[in-house]
Amino acid sequence: MKKVVSLLTICFITSVSIIAAQTKEKPVAASTPSSTPVSGAEISFEKEIHDYGTIDQGANGVYEFKFKNPGKEPLIITNATGSCGCTVPVWPKEPILPGATSTIKVSYDTKRVGPFNKTVTIVSNAKESPKTITIKGVVNAKPEEETFPAKKVGAGAPLEKN
Repeated sequence: MKKVVSLLTICFITSVSIIAAQTKEKPVAASTPSSTPVSGAEISFEKEIHDYGTIDQGANGVYEFKFKNPGKEPLIITNATGSCGCTVPVWPKEPILPGATSTIKVSYDTKRVGPFNKTVTIVSNAKESPKTITIKGVVNAKPEEETFPAKKVGAGAPLEKN
């Protein structure tokens, strides 16, 4: 009986010790006031969505998104990726100085018929990164040109008589 009581006492003390260790308060790190402005690069687009409207198949699918760096440090765009292979962005590789403007050219493959809504994700050193810009519209199929069948040579000629 003494062994059972001793074993239960040890189990009770062990579980209380484990619970006490888990609920110990962790020291709180000193935090910076949220009202302190953080300097850095920023990216601000004139417009973040471009609507092509309705365009014809094979039409020019290029649009240039204009942006500015209103931040206090140079803006460096490290990557820009389209949401699919039909959307190809070209971005400036050199840093955009504070107050300067530049463009990101987005090309859409208008050989694809139907509505589209594609995004380009821009990764940079800006406070708001990644940033997404969007293109959308509808591509109408080209009307098919009527072609007349070529006349077959010898077609309709009488057969030789024996």
